[in-house]
Amino acid sequence: MEQVKLLGFWYSPFSHIVEWALKIKGVNYEYIEEDRNNKSSLLLESNPIHKKIPVLIHNGKPICESLVIVEYIDETFEGPSILPKDPYDRALAPFWAKFLDDKVAVVVNAFLRKAEEHEKAKEEICEMLKILDNDLKDRKLFLANKFGYADMAAVMTQKADVSGGKWTRAITSGFGV
Repeated sequence: MEQVKLLGFWYSPFSHIVEWALKIKGVNYEYIEEDRNNKSSLLLESNPIHKKIPVLIHNGKPICESLVIVEYIDETFEGPSILPKDPYDRALAPFWAKFLDDKVAVVVNAFLRKAEEHEKAKEEICEMLKILDNDLKDRKLFLANKFGYADMAAVMTQKADVSGGKWTRAITSGFGV
């Protein structure tokens, strides 16, 4: 019998992405809540380089980094595919996922900046949203007609945001975009 554990944190979008992938595939797993201020020895042993969640432990072998974990889940477990079957779309999915992963950091860091830096952050956020609007046009999902890999990475962007755009609306209203 396969043993699957997920080390996560309750409000981490990176943990949620992995949970969605496991649920899409119908994988039974044990969720282990981590304390960000008091990291467990299991987390430190499983991810000794970054020492952060999420970590998927499959039959005693740890896999780190949310999007890497999602690819692993897609390739390892039976069930609906997360990455597209079409080779072109399959190549684009990691591209958009990486773009979004990089840009989400810009959005999050925008809230942490000094007031005088908010204008530059607002410009960065606007540029990101323009790129996404141009690519997505009238689609609600990145590739194909089903929620997948790139969409998982887009949980904090307007078009694919599973919160109905609340995150993006909070950001854009907070910066007057």
